[in-house]
Amino acid sequence: EGTVSDGCTLTCNWHNWKFDLRNGDNLYGGDRLRTYPVELRDDEVWIDLTEPTFDQKRAEILGNLRAAFEDHEYDRLARELERLRLIGGDPLDAVGEAILWSYERMEFGWTHAYAGAADWLRLYDEHPQDKEIQLTCLLETVGHMAWDTLREERYPYAQDSVPFNETRFLDALEREDEDSAVAMIRGALSSGLHFADCEGGLTRAALAHYNDFGHSLIYVRKAGDLIQRLGVSVELPLLLSLVRSIRYAVREDRIPEFRKYSSTLAQWKKRSGKGTPHAGDYIGLGVNRALTRTAASTINEPEPVYEALLGANARNMLCFDMSWQSRCDNKIQDNVGWLDFTHGITFASAVRKQCSTFTDTWPAGLLQLACFSGRNAPYTKEKADLQKWRISDPEGFFGDAIDGLFDHGRDEYIVSVHLLKTLMAARDEWHARGNGEPTELMLAALNRFLNSPLKRKHVRRTARQAMQFVARDA
Repeated sequence: EGTVSDGCTLTCNWHNWKFDLRNGDNLYGGDRLRTYPVELRDDEVWIDLTEPTFDQKRAEILGNLRAAFEDHEYDRLARELERLRLIGGDPLDAVGEAILWSYERMEFGWTHAYAGAADWLRLYDEHPQDKEIQLTCLLETVGHMAWDTLREERYPYAQDSVPFNETRFLDALEREDEDSAVAMIRGALSSGLHFADCEGGLTRAALAHYNDFGHSLIYVRKAGDLIQRLGVSVELPLLLSLVRSIRYAVREDRIPEFRKYSSTLAQWKKRSGKGTPHAGDYIGLGVNRALTRTAASTINEPEPVYEALLGANARNMLCFDMSWQSRCDNKIQDNVGWLDFTHGITFASAVRKQCSTFTDTWPAGLLQLACFSGRNAPYTKEKADLQKWRISDPEGFFGDAIDGLFDHGRDEYIVSVHLLKTLMAARDEWHARGNGEPTELMLAALNRFLNSPLKRKHVRRTARQAMQFVARDA
């Protein structure tokens, strides 16, 4: 359906794309045409139809994929990923390449793009016979990285390398000294150590403060999952980016609302221990009282306390008063939405996994879960409508919900990735804990979340709060 003009320009009449027939270049960007060597021999045209080698095809596809990546051309990313599969290449190579293209262009380190990649790749592996679903998983993975780095410049890392020492590593991050922490990561890997050797230090650094609404610990867990799946080629870029994200993480335990966290953690070993809490014990408790209740738990039995806090956070999510996400007259500290509640579940899953491995971190993990519970409690209704949202068939529920991810219809990656991460974390906790009150509350809360509106843009609230804020300048 094309038109040739100027002797060597082919125009696609559907899209007005124009191709230079001499080299196959798309003059407007986008997909290129394959070209073939041509010779004139007397009155005959000879065309060389020899197939390029696999390496030549792979290199060309990855080059084209990177061009699509640079402009976040979503549909073209899909085509290039499929071309890589069709030539017999490993489509996961594209994910590794995308990490290498993106890690220096994330100004503040890890984003949800990397965290989501770990879960998308889990789903990729769970559907080995469904190439369409696998392509969907890869497309969302690479597309999110492309979006988060679109038109970003490079933010290079320090090149020094020194031996890894966990004490000095933790001290560097406490001082927000990225260069020193990066040098120790480089030193660790260059000496033959790997993520597993640094995981304890990274976990302790992530829990050293009530960091960035739990993101730091979640990212440590996802880094391990990604490195295990993709191999050592992505180990250095992922760990450098992870260090940077912990360095920049907001230390929320230093603001008044969470200030009691540090003193409660410092007194953890001196507590008397007055029994194991239940999820219902946290109903209506703000941050300080939730911390106090957690600190009063039975000594040396973290798992039952964890179950209670998982249940408390799930109950809050089930009871979220959605009028808060619609209001325009909030104070800034009352800007609350669904994602504040889903993070309690995602963070809880990371706490269980990391603190079960590095048991000295249980106190920090449990108290930070109490911070989640106490922060969200004021924005809940008094009673949970458990019967309305109860899930009687968890396996079927997760099957249907995860199937919905493959055509989620959300135009913001930040929304779709939270659907993904919350579902996968909740499924992990269901597998780990089985039936019981915390699981029942969690599944009902997740059911309500998936069937409720999610307001993303607060136009009038933003304008009003801007006016209030700027008025102080006067």
